[in-house]
Amino acid sequence: MSLQDLAWLAMAAYAVHIMEEHTFDWRNWARGVIGLPVEWADFYVTNAVVIAIGIAQAQLAPTVPLIPLTFAALMLINAVFFHILPVIRTKGRFSPGLVTAVVLFLPLGTAIFMKAAEEGHLDFATGLCAFIGGALLMAYPVVMLHLKAKPYFQQAEK
Repeated sequence: MSLQDLAWLAMAAYAVHIMEEHTFDWRNWARGVIGLPVEWADFYVTNAVVIAIGIAQAQLAPTVPLIPLTFAALMLINAVFFHILPVIRTKGRFSPGLVTAVVLFLPLGTAIFMKAAEEGHLDFATGLCAFIGGALLMAYPVVMLHLKAKPYFQQAEK
């Protein structure tokens, strides 16, 4: 399988992951377990952007391998920090998205890194940039959720 094939599979895996999160009420889990002030509209917009990024990274995989590596890092970070560790921390409370995080994100994210290494596209600096980019992509909507409650960002007329 090519890096691009794996990138397309990663995008499809993210779509299935979103379905799992929605089905098992990720919004209320996120509010109760990790304290995110999230609404369903936030979930929909954020995940629409993730799908757009997923399509772009798959298209760019042959010419810019850093992009699918960043998407793979986002998947790995999401799986570990937003699904696996919260389940451990809460002594087994189910995290919506856990199944796809373990069954799809971990193997596909790892496979993308392995394929990039096999093709000579992965060195320490590239891997580091990919994980920094993945962490920034993961953090961006979380930061935005916290900022939107600040008075400076309120758009209601006074």
